[in-house]
Amino acid sequence: MAERGGTVDGARSVRGEDAFDVAAVDAWLRAAADAVDVQAWGDGLPEVQQFSGGASNLTYLLRYPAQDLILRRPPAGTKARGAHDMGREFRIQAALAPVFPFAPPMVALCSDESVLGSEFYVMERVAGHIPRKDLGLSLSSDDVRLLCTNVLDLLIGLHSVDPAAAGLDQLGKGEGYVARQVGGWTGRFRKAKTWNVPSWEKVIAWLEANQPADRGSVLIHNDFRFDNVVLSSEEPTKPVALLDWELATVGDPLMDLGCTLSYWIEAGDGRLEQLFRMQPTNLPGMLTRREVVAYYCEKTGIELTDKEWAFYEVYGLFRLAVILQQIYYRYHHKQTTNPRFKNFWLGSHVLHGRARKLIRSVG
Repeated sequence: MAERGGTVDGARSVRGEDAFDVAAVDAWLRAAADAVDVQAWGDGLPEVQQFSGGASNLTYLLRYPAQDLILRRPPAGTKARGAHDMGREFRIQAALAPVFPFAPPMVALCSDESVLGSEFYVMERVAGHIPRKDLGLSLSSDDVRLLCTNVLDLLIGLHSVDPAAAGLDQLGKGEGYVARQVGGWTGRFRKAKTWNVPSWEKVIAWLEANQPADRGSVLIHNDFRFDNVVLSSEEPTKPVALLDWELATVGDPLMDLGCTLSYWIEAGDGRLEQLFRMQPTNLPGMLTRREVVAYYCEKTGIELTDKEWAFYEVYGLFRLAVILQQIYYRYHHKQTTNPRFKNFWLGSHVLHGRARKLIRSVG
């Protein structure tokens, strides 16, 4: 992303169905942000743009004359309640500030739905570069590898945060995280299933039959991928912020890593997989999925067999398929008209193929 005064990567005009009353939000924000010097923002209403990358909560750029802010709100239509709790997302990031410096600074939370039509919150924009499908940076393969390991170290660092020290231990529900996730995502898939996606029942049965015991209870992000990381403008291999905390909780760290690997399309993957690549994990210098697992295990001291690891990656693939299906379900039932969601059902087929291939590889 550009610094103040330039354009911001990914920010576009606001879609009609996602527009809101800017004057009402500005009036509320100037009154609510009592810990911030709002006069320093400058006079007048902000210019508002919308980020096109997200497919869940909606994210907007508020450009005041001297300050860029970010507004987050839920999408219109039927919602998975736990994934769109703005107050929860705000409080997690605010609580992390003293113990994890990569959470963006929070500004204010609005629980009054009359202002915008839903709960929302505002945070400061962290300037830097966000790597997307294409890296957008000219780096050598050695620097790409350094970037990759630095990003993985960010995840490992998050997993080392004591939830109690951040006051977030109440997010955990105790033992049984793995079983709850398999059961929960299975129920969500069956509720959102449409005629044009695989049944996933054989994969579900395999997950149910191969569940490991929980491997710990730590703070997990649950959507950790390159386009949720902000890189330093001065040192582009160095992460400076981690975004999109809507799914964060306390749970098994290997389940978090499995979710990360579901997005990880490497250079040797097939043509269909490459079509659904969302991040630059195919570049020379990037670790393969197997190398990511080895790196994480070496750094954390965890030992895994191939079959044990397969469970976490297959779980991640299934979970991502359910997330895509929930979004497609909204489009299919005309709860959103966003054309980006029209072909999300195809992603379920690609992810299903990856999951079945991985299951076959471990017997």
